Amino acid sequence: MALSRRLFVTSAAALAATGLPALPASAAPRPADSRYRIPVGPDDTPDELVRKASQVRPTARQIAWQALERTAFLHFGVNTFTGLEWGTGDEDPNVFQPAGLDTDQWARALRDGGFKLAILTVKHHDGFVLYPSRYTNHTVASSSWRSGHGDVLRSFADSMRRHGLKVGVYISPADENQYLHGVYANGSARSTRTIPTLVDGDTRSPDRVYTLDATDYGAHMLNTLYEVLTEYGPVDEVWFDGAQGRIPPGKVEDYDWDSWYSLVRSLAPDAAIAVTGPDLRWVGNEAGTARENEWSVIPVKENQYGRTDWALSYDTPDEGSRNALVTAQPNTDYLQWWPAECDVSIHDGWFYHPDQLPKSVDDLIDIYFGSVGRNSVLLLNVPPDTDGLLADRDVARLREFRERVDRELPEDLVRGARTTVSPGQVAVDLGTEREADRIRLAEDIRHGQQVESFVVEAYRDGAWTQVTGAGTIGASRILLLSTPVRARRWRLRVTGSRGAVRIAEFGLYRSRV
Repeated sequence: MALSRRLFVTSAAALAATGLPALPASAAPRPADSRYRIPVGPDDTPDELVRKASQVRPTARQIAWQALERTAFLHFGVNTFTGLEWGTGDEDPNVFQPAGLDTDQWARALRDGGFKLAILTVKHHDGFVLYPSRYTNHTVASSSWRSGHGDVLRSFADSMRRHGLKVGVYISPADENQYLHGVYANGSARSTRTIPTLVDGDTRSPDRVYTLDATDYGAHMLNTLYEVLTEYGPVDEVWFDGAQGRIPPGKVEDYDWDSWYSLVRSLAPDAAIAVTGPDLRWVGNEAGTARENEWSVIPVKENQYGRTDWALSYDTPDEGSRNALVTAQPNTDYLQWWPAECDVSIHDGWFYHPDQLPKSVDDLIDIYFGSVGRNSVLLLNVPPDTDGLLADRDVARLREFRERVDRELPEDLVRGARTTVSPGQVAVDLGTEREADRIRLAEDIRHGQQVESFVVEAYRDGAWTQVTGAGTIGASRILLLSTPVRARRWRLRVTGSRGAVRIAEFGLYRSRV
């Protein structure tokens, strides 16, 4: 691996430590969306693949999303009341009766747990919709709950914003109800559709009308997206599951990804489209843990009307190394900034089941270090119960989780220390010997992900001694030392990279656990 000839420190804290003025936010470079993926050709050499990978840059929305670190899932719907994980689509809407619904309680618990964005299952695979849609009767409006005037999405969105959280929506492409009683997998051809499609009694006078190619069901999804993205305020993440409905062999719905993506981009330009989407990907498991070396730049292909897909398998142990780029080349359309989201539930199931207990704090902190600590964003599911509340034991566990993270990573010992930057390394002088057992690193991802290997060293007994080392860094890398190391001088030394490395964070911590 070739060592980068330059290394830059760009964090405000590091710049202040060196006596250099920090750039105002308005002067920070804003990556062009066109650089988030670069085409790959069959004649590209291995060196050319690496060069292209070094030039991939995230979009502004991807940078904002990766900075969130901890996000929350809220699986809630008819399954909450039937005890199923995947509904049937023919549920009686009247089963949905969250008499004590309190979305402010959800927001407070998530905020106090350290979460910055929450995603609600507005429509799961069963097709039941948590707001009164014009395009299906399988909604809260068909329930006697709140005399048919309930709107969980409205309450959720208002509560999250009121308590400082960003809003995400999960809208499953699969739809059991539309298969049984509607248009899912009906064999219709794609044709030009007008969105929104006005219905009888529709009083809207939309100022934005779209003509998009879609099947009958694709148009149903487009109308659903239009309602959600125009009537409930700003949305910061749109989450598409990739599942097909549990339908007979030979039946299939080819999803209109290109049209769906286009509509989201127009109506919610700052929203990250996940995880069957162009902005971020599923990490490949539901355990909440990333690969030891997780790349944000990986080879991708397009299929199914523009769907962004893995060039390698979603669960391959290596998605982005030099070897992976070469292995994937015959199947690759682009090298793309496609960072990983690690989803996991606080319970065994995704929907609430009264007999399931939350994961222990030790389990959650292991998940945190295995996701946020490995260049990924954690998506933790906390399902509301049949009363419409987060269970007391879950709320308590979220608070304990936040407190544990704060004890694992208390005050950064590097803050205010003297920092020296030279080719290939960043050195810090703490002024006095201090013990550290947690090391947090980050690249300035505005300039891509470049580090392929590095070591962290401490100056002890007159010599530099390696304390730890690893491969990738990316937006966030946290290393745990089994035994605290005591030293005054520390340094990060990059031993392999794809291009010029810019380090945004080099933090040292002494855990209080």
